[in-house]
Amino acid sequence: MPIGVLAREAETKAETIRYYEKIGLLPEPPRSEGNYRLYTQKHLNQLRFIRRTRKLGFPIETVRSLLKLSSETHIEHPENVQNLAKKQLEEVEKKLTELKALEKSLKALIKCCPHSKISGCGIIDALNGEVF
Repeated sequence: MPIGVLAREAETKAETIRYYEKIGLLPEPPRSEGNYRLYTQKHLNQLRFIRRTRKLGFPIETVRSLLKLSSETHIEHPENVQNLAKKQLEEVEKKLTELKALEKSLKALIKCCPHSKISGCGIIDALNGEVF
């Protein structure tokens, strides 16, 4: 299948596919006589795997590790996969904590500017470093 079809089937862009090939996450496909990439179902399956792991926030190097593990017929240490998922969960929890703190700060800023005038607006003052 051509790159446009692969992109549509995987719900991504052709540029993303080329990038994944460039960094070695997706193997380069054979080329047609006209030098067009010709992808297979295997490429589509691997691309979907990559997309799912990226949607879960896994960094590229972890995706690379998971791809390697997924290609093994017998995983000697299945806890390695679980450890990668646990590490990602810790990162998500850390980001959630940071987002909650950000939410709290923004709510406090909004309360500082109850009127529609810029002069004396607590938000502008805070962003200028005059408050907080």
